Amino acid sequence: MTMTSPFEQGVMQFNRDAVLRDYRVGVRSRHASVLGRQEVLTGRAKFGIFGDGKEVAQLAMAYAFRRGDVRSGYYRDQTFMLALGLLEVEEMFAQLYAHADLEAEPAFGGRAMTGHFATRMLDQRGRLRDQISVYNSSADLSPTAAQMPRLVGLAYASKLYREIEGLTRAVPGFSEEGNEVAFGTIGNASCAEGVFWEAVNAIGVLQVPALISIWDDGYGISVPNRYQMTKGNVSEVLQGFQRRAGGPGYDVFTIEGWNYPRLCETYLRAVASCRRDHVPVILHVCELTQPLGHSTSGSHERYKSPERLAWERDYDCLRKMRDWMVEEGIASSDQLDAIDEEEKILVRQARDRALEAYRDPIAREKAELLGLLREVAAGAPEVAAVAEALERRGSALRRDLAIASHRALVASRGARVPARGRLAAWRRELLEQSARRYGSDLYSEGEESALRVSRIEPVYGADPVELNGFEILNACFDAAFARDPRVIAMGEDVGQLGDVNQGLAHLQQKYGELRVSDTGIREATILGQAIGLALRGLRPIAEIQYLDYVLYALQIMSDDLATLRWRTRGGQKAPVIIRTRGHRLEGIWHSGSPMGGILHLCRGIYVCVPRDATRAAGFYNTLLRSDDTGMIVEVLNGYRRKEPLPSNIDQLTVPLGVPEVLRAGRDATIVTYGALCPIALDAAADLTELGIEAEVIDVQTLLPFDREGVIVESLRRTNRILFLDEDVPGGASAFMLREVLERQRGYEWLDAQPRTLTAAEHRPPYGSDGDYFSKPQREDIVEAVYELMREGDPRRFPALG
Repeated sequence: MTMTSPFEQGVMQFNRDAVLRDYRVGVRSRHASVLGRQEVLTGRAKFGIFGDGKEVAQLAMAYAFRRGDVRSGYYRDQTFMLALGLLEVEEMFAQLYAHADLEAEPAFGGRAMTGHFATRMLDQRGRLRDQISVYNSSADLSPTAAQMPRLVGLAYASKLYREIEGLTRAVPGFSEEGNEVAFGTIGNASCAEGVFWEAVNAIGVLQVPALISIWDDGYGISVPNRYQMTKGNVSEVLQGFQRRAGGPGYDVFTIEGWNYPRLCETYLRAVASCRRDHVPVILHVCELTQPLGHSTSGSHERYKSPERLAWERDYDCLRKMRDWMVEEGIASSDQLDAIDEEEKILVRQARDRALEAYRDPIAREKAELLGLLREVAAGAPEVAAVAEALERRGSALRRDLAIASHRALVASRGARVPARGRLAAWRRELLEQSARRYGSDLYSEGEESALRVSRIEPVYGADPVELNGFEILNACFDAAFARDPRVIAMGEDVGQLGDVNQGLAHLQQKYGELRVSDTGIREATILGQAIGLALRGLRPIAEIQYLDYVLYALQIMSDDLATLRWRTRGGQKAPVIIRTRGHRLEGIWHSGSPMGGILHLCRGIYVCVPRDATRAAGFYNTLLRSDDTGMIVEVLNGYRRKEPLPSNIDQLTVPLGVPEVLRAGRDATIVTYGALCPIALDAAADLTELGIEAEVIDVQTLLPFDREGVIVESLRRTNRILFLDEDVPGGASAFMLREVLERQRGYEWLDAQPRTLTAAEHRPPYGSDGDYFSKPQREDIVEAVYELMREGDPRRFPALG
């Protein structure tokens, strides 16, 4: 859809047809909000949150949006999406019903609640589509202000495409010389979140083309602005960002959300400098209303005064737009009444079609199941009651079918009824389809999956040069930047210094400040910057200086990046590489290993834990050859450790999910990773003197974990196992134990209790003694494995102390 200008030939004379179309779309959106709320209150849907009261401002914003632009918004933007043809009312109701069919609900396939919007940026093969010729919307998420960090990268991409010579030719289909604007939307109360200010600051520093709209209806659910913001007014707080005399900063506008003509004029004026000169813009759209309250979870009459409610009725944006149209002679009240009635009917018809499309497939499956249940009941009368109960349910859900089939199989257990086998098969198929329906696309499933990248072993000449670990990494990064213009690195101290451990030394001088760049201390938006760049076709490496500092970005990692491909059901991807370092050093906040938290909160991101720089280089090459998202945790004390430089440092790859046996042994298996690998090898050498041959295995990646069963095969030989890591008790060690003993059925081969050896429950204290007495050491490993052996033969292995 192409938006007709609201103005006649660019002057302040309104185009009647465009205004009438806007009013029609606004009314359509309002009726959809009202009817959607009714669907929840009558029990047809679970929850509703809508864009009522924000319609007119979003109509104006749609005029500023061009093909190639990209939105990063929140769950009130339905009118904007309707105006650009990115959402149909039928699709909106399909989302409300959680219709898990991409044909009916193409944004998320039923996985996101109503009010969340996205366009499908990938084709059926999982490759990014051309973004220039279409309107683009990155995928919404519910956590407040979480859409803001990625906005930094979406806008920053335009700067890179404009200022890096030849980039638009090298990466076609994503930019027309950086003329695209990234549109961010956010509610007033969410502006109290820290990531809002971090993102606003980052965009201002970078001077990138972002246009941020703040929808201000005076409340955050029930909490008024005076509790949300200093002075109760975000515009006043933002005045410090206002640019002066052509200097850096923002153009900041404040405008009433019910004033249609002024909104249209302001948006078009604001976007012009944003697009042309890359001046970021903030529009504080105030005096908005929320006619139906925050959501279907409560009534705003409970917390708004009668005076406020009366004001909201008088200043409803559609009512004010209607009054203006009548006053200007654009339309009569009768004409507008007719539009209102037409749109009400259209919305109801769309609702009916969406509901029918959602219910019909389940109804057919219910009929199939009832037929099977009746056949089984002929030989197992107890099943008749299950069939009767299901038939009485009327409009069933698939969970009802799963429950009924389970109950029928339980009730008919032991019965020799031929139809029972077909019932069991029917249920298995339902469960398999549902697992796919709700669980697909957590990681790449296409030809660019990281799991499809084949192993390329390091190659060494007759006399390889020995380099420090950081120099090995530097050679790897240098080759990556040279072969792929899409590769961008950013983070604290990454540019001029070349990172605190010199892995990127001299690369800014070689490839320029835009490809290897310093950032402020702002981990959440470093990650968000990378997400936005990846959505727009680039391959960012986001450096988080220490593993402990990942916690600053963990919410964005978990809620946005890790879920992006899954929640869009393969519609969007952000192949970001998170580079960080951790494990053993000396210091509370510089040597942590919070791996358990990352593992459990960030499914959807591969987690690589290389033991040395060569393995780390292999993981970088693997991930850069794929379209998966990954985190690589380098070993802090490995940067000054000497390693031979492979002659194929630019090509070698390490496969994901394939452990490496570092030392063969017959008596016990030690499973570990990262910085503990050399310590485990030293301990294994000590154990040899005690008559124990320990096998040491480096898992190499925690996600995915041992796809080939290397560890359970070792356990089959040794019958004893120790899981060793630097996380707190119950963290990554418990994860590994579960993977091997439960998922790989390793418990079948145990002759002794499986053990974990971890760090203490507290952080590692500063100093060498603090490290020694809080993290696993060589002596601890020797004692732990010795006790495993002593359990089976205490005479041969007497107590050590």
